Amino acid sequence: MIHLENINKTYFGAQPLHVLKGINLDIEAGEFVSIMGASGSGKSTLLNILGILDNYDSGIYELAGTRIWNLSERKAAEYRNHMIGFIFQSFNLINFKTAVENVELPLFYQGVSRKKRHQLALEYLEKLGLLDWAEHYPNELSGGQKQRVAIARALITNPKIILADEPTGALDSKTSVEVMELLKNLNKEEHITQVIVTHDPGVAQQTNRIIRIKDGVIE
Repeated sequence: MIHLENINKTYFGAQPLHVLKGINLDIEAGEFVSIMGASGSGKSTLLNILGILDNYDSGIYELAGTRIWNLSERKAAEYRNHMIGFIFQSFNLINFKTAVENVELPLFYQGVSRKKRHQLALEYLEKLGLLDWAEHYPNELSGGQKQRVAIARALITNPKIILADEPTGALDSKTSVEVMELLKNLNKEEHITQVIVTHDPGVAQQTNRIIRIKDGVIE
């Protein structure tokens, strides 16, 4: 599903910062993996490259057999919208839209009709136990509920892969366990490839493989 070969990334500022130094990594379809590393290790940069949110300088990145390299913003957005579901630590919900409207959003960009996307969004909220909260706004939801809305939004396009950046980082320990159980079950039942970036060993232990990154290199 994911093939990385000798990926390098440098940020050029007053002082050039060589963040990724020859990353080699293969993740198979249906795997449930975590990427662990200290702050500044390069894990978020790696996730951004996997999510086609950032370019790499050299190397090869193939996603589901397609070479990802120097895509136009339109093409990159197209790949993201059809291939990848994102889950963020800060939920990234739109505060003036209800839960169901937030979940619908990716389908709006795919040109799905209003009626169809609304119906699908309700189905996904029901799957995640949030149907009663469909018409509530993010500020009326708990952290765990917000993250479930974000997961429903990530799933609604039937992505090949879910990329989660510290998905439990803003949650208390009990809710973190619930969210991880949810992600584990999704992996088991739907066989969706999942890559979770975390600094929490407790979260990483629940995945099937831990990839450790230190100073831009996979250990």
